[in-house]
Amino acid sequence: MRIHVVVSVVLVALAVSCLVPGTHAQGWEAVAAAVAQKLVGLFRNEEVELLGRICKLTVKPYIKRFQLYHKGTMSCPGWTHIKGEGDTRSASGVANKTIQDFVRKAFASGVIQEEEAQHWLKS
Repeated sequence: MRIHVVVSVVLVALAVSCLVPGTHAQGWEAVAAAVAQKLVGLFRNEEVELLGRICKLTVKPYIKRFQLYHKGTMSCPGWTHIKGEGDTRSASGVANKTIQDFVRKAFASGVIQEEEAQHWLKS
């Protein structure tokens, strides 16, 4: 889901809340704030330590066939140009799948050794 979609949803909710009279508007504002908070919480941008190196892990939600999916990407700038990718419906599982894809690609290209790769591929 692109950021402009999230902004559009929030703006529509706020516009509707302005049109609703008095006490109903307060209820709509609370709903709009809760929805916006949940949508923003689906996005993750964090640093992960992998074999003593700091890597960047990004998770973004998107909708496919009316279901919520999560796409993860992982890169380690300054170490290698390899990019790990993962795609799943599980918000918690996408990080593991993305890291495992990165480790497989790094091992295949000779960046890491088999012993180092096995630890990350087992978990």
